[in-house]
Amino acid sequence: MTKVKICGLMTGPNIEAVNQYKPDYAGFVFAPGRHQITFQQSSRLRKKLDPAIESVGVFVNESAATIINLFKAKIITIAQLHGYGDQSMISKLQSSGLTVIRVFVNEPIDNSLTADFSMIDSGAGSGKLLDLTTIKPNHKIFLAGGLTPENVKSAINLIHPFAVDVSSGVETNGHKDFEKINNFITQAKGAI
Repeated sequence: MTKVKICGLMTGPNIEAVNQYKPDYAGFVFAPGRHQITFQQSSRLRKKLDPAIESVGVFVNESAATIINLFKAKIITIAQLHGYGDQSMISKLQSSGLTVIRVFVNEPIDNSLTADFSMIDSGAGSGKLLDLTTIKPNHKIFLAGGLTPENVKSAINLIHPFAVDVSSGVETNGHKDFEKINNFITQAKGAI
C-alpha cells in the first residue's frame, strides 16, 4: 500500500488533523517559503505529533550539522533535500542515522546517488501536476507536485510510487483542511 506524507505542517490544528487521519509521514519545512517553521516551532509540533507518524524535515541548502542537530533533538527522522545533496552530504546524513530523500524537480533521477528514496516533484509548491506519462513505475520514489484528493488515486495506479506527498493540495485558502486531508489519505490508501 502506498504511503502518504502530509507536508507543510505549521500549527497545532495541523497536527491534530494528521494525528486523527494517520498519514505515514508529517513534513516540517525549514526552507524559506510560506510553510517555513523554526527549530522551536518544530520542537513544539513534534511533541504533539503521534509517535507512530514519522517526521520529515524539508531543506534547501542547509548544512549537514543543522539537519543532524534536528535529528538528535528527535524532531525529524528523515531529511528531504531539495536542489542539493551530493553523495558526501547524503552519506554524512545517513551515517548519523537519518533516512534521506533526494528531490529531483523536472529532471531525471540520478541513480548514482545512494539516498534511501528519490522524490519526483514539479516544483517547490507550484501546485502543478507532473506529466505522469513521462514517469516509469517505481516503488522507490515519493511522488509530489500538484496532487489532490481528486487525482491522487489515478496517479498512484499509474506510477505505483512508494509514497505520495502533498501540501497545498489539502489546503483551503492557504490553510490545511481537515476534510481534504482525510479525503486525500482515503483516496491514496484505496488505490490498487
